[in-house]
Amino acid sequence: MITDIRQLDLEGRYTYADYMTWQFDEMVELIRGKVFRMSPAPGTAHQWVSGELALKIATYLQGKTCKVFSAPFDVRLTQVDESVDGAAASTTVVQPNLCVGCNL
Repeated sequence: MITDIRQLDLEGRYTYADYMTWQFDEMVELIRGKVFRMSPAPGTAHQWVSGELALKIATYLQGKTCKVFSAPFDVRLTQVDESVDGAAASTTVVQPNLCVGCNL
């Protein structure tokens, strides 16, 4: 079990399955298998703009099948890995400020 980011090889490659086992407090994203430390918590101006955008998007989406989501939450992006008989491999996990999900 990984309980400290210093236990990771930051030059190594990881998957979503690896990411899910990490038990440390530091926020990270996984992009194409590489670990990236996230920047510190955003300031008030950033949060205000993000909140205003979320409100406007949510209002626009009322009655539609899509919904807006605010950080923090994981968005897992998959791609087909030709070396594993076309299996989907998740090597990218990001935490966007806002995301719209449809048909969930």
